[in-house]
Amino acid sequence: MSIGKALRHPRAPRRPGVAARGRGNGEVWGWGACALTALGFGLFTTLPTHRTWGLLAAAGYGCAALAAALRASGRDTARAPTATSQLPLILALMGAVALPLLLLVPAGSAQLEVTVVERSGDLLLHAGSPYIPAPTTVGDYNPYLPGMAVFGLPHALFGDGPLTDARGWMAGAFFVSMSGAAATMLARPRRTGPHGRPRLQALLHRDSTPVVLWLAVCPLVALPLAVGGIDLPVIGLMCWGLATAGSGRPGRAGLLLGLAAALKWTAWPAVPVALALMAARHGRRQVITCGAIATLTTAAVVLPFALTTPGAFAENVLAFPMGLGMTASPAESPLPGRLLAAYVPDGTLIAMVLLAVAAFGIAASLLIRPPRTVRAAADRLALGLVLAMALMPATRFGYLVYPLVLWAWPRLTSAAPGRRTANRRRAPTAFPANTAIRTGPGESRLCGSLHTTDGPGRKRAKPEIREEAAP
Repeated sequence: MSIGKALRHPRAPRRPGVAARGRGNGEVWGWGACALTALGFGLFTTLPTHRTWGLLAAAGYGCAALAAALRASGRDTARAPTATSQLPLILALMGAVALPLLLLVPAGSAQLEVTVVERSGDLLLHAGSPYIPAPTTVGDYNPYLPGMAVFGLPHALFGDGPLTDARGWMAGAFFVSMSGAAATMLARPRRTGPHGRPRLQALLHRDSTPVVLWLAVCPLVALPLAVGGIDLPVIGLMCWGLATAGSGRPGRAGLLLGLAAALKWTAWPAVPVALALMAARHGRRQVITCGAIATLTTAAVVLPFALTTPGAFAENVLAFPMGLGMTASPAESPLPGRLLAAYVPDGTLIAMVLLAVAAFGIAASLLIRPPRTVRAAADRLALGLVLAMALMPATRFGYLVYPLVLWAWPRLTSAAPGRRTANRRRAPTAFPANTAIRTGPGESRLCGSLHTTDGPGRKRAKPEIREEAAP
């Protein structure tokens, strides 16, 4: 083919919008599924706070689906990827997190857990213990470890108000800890510091924030953020501890895991998983350091109350969450452990035995095949928590937020740099002016505009063609 023929019959450049449009359609379906889930939850729940969240979240997710659909239909335009890439996420966050908080916090509407935490802070400040000695109703129980009372101290010190609401402080702890977890995974070793340890450069402001926002917009996370996120600071500290253990900093990892374990017992399985990860990557000495600091941190927070008020501690923290207290736990989601305890003779004992077997199996897997990456450690921990929450005699579906965040967080973090680069890239619609591309050995053709002049009395200028040399 000659160059002149190539100029007369140029090939149309390939349009990259087909694959992008497919991804956009997937995003539309995802937001639509979230909208339907939130709408159904809001229509059928019997709790006023959950109904408020469900209806507002459904509107936010629906607007996000509409924005994603409009963006998908215009992905082949030059401005679509850069101008509207974050609009669906922003709309969903407004409907699922921001608006419910703006309505519920000033009105003082929250789940019972928020009231329990605020009361425990008041008891800790004035009575020296966050537990009622002889609880008689469900509202009297405090099933959390003593560290959780810290989030109720602002309310105990300054009284009612939007800034002293416990869920705001717990949400802040979740965002800070998850940002730290994502930044630790995204940090890049630059130079070798003292004792041969790599110096790390965190990308907190650039890549970790989108990870946290995508987690927060998920319905299982957005709901507790709005109505009472007791488990969220625990999850955040667990993830940050795992990421820090993977980076080889035993002191900081032990401190983070110890703080998480001082909030709620659901964080305790994270300690052996982090120790197995550290043993596989960094050696026995760092395992001993991390384990010792985690144990000392948890003991320093928990033991004073377990020793001074052992009866109240055992009734609130041990018996009640396991469904063995003097008052039945309201955690009665129809999962296998609960069904065994309710409908099978000696079902509670059977469920406890199965729980012990599952714990032994996870512990054996850590010894036989320890995780060697943060992602593998998070997956192993998520599996263990799924088994534990399915087999507990008293459990609820809300606990599934633990394995969800543990599964999604390392994957979102790994994809964060690529997502930022893709959002900045504009979809090409034509080749640059006055450039030629190779069509075959020794041949080329012109793409773009031809700079010619056809004015009166002027000669038509020949286009300048830059050719690529044939190989």
